Amino acid sequence: MDFSDLIGKATGGGTTGGGGLAASLLEMLNNRPGGIAGLVQSFQEKGLGGIASSWVGTGENKPVSADQVQQVLGDDEIQDFAEKSGVPPEEASSQLAQLLPGVVDRLTPNGEVPQGSDLMSTGMGLLKGLFKSSGA
Repeated sequence: MDFSDLIGKATGGGTTGGGGLAASLLEMLNNRPGGIAGLVQSFQEKGLGGIASSWVGTGENKPVSADQVQQVLGDDEIQDFAEKSGVPPEEASSQLAQLLPGVVDRLTPNGEVPQGSDLMSTGMGLLKGLFKSSGA
């Protein structure tokens, strides 16, 4: 499954309003203290910095498990994501584990982390580019 397939799945193939999981993930990253850099720092603090750094870097993206996502983000952030994206809380960590590597990779071209509003602009541009052919 490539990134476009993941985004299609995350947005419910256009059947769910508001962009579904991908839009909720972008909002979560944008609102997180430090944005993507803050997310990477959280992974580092839990001893998982190599995983998140691989997403930002230009090499292969290392996978992350739902348990690792839960460990780094914690119950409150997972619950908030679940509510905003419309998925059951017990599925939210798994969905994030599938989406985070590809989304963070795409949002950090050439290994550079966008700052502040640039993250939301970059992310929304990415989503629009993927759905341009759907007439949305």
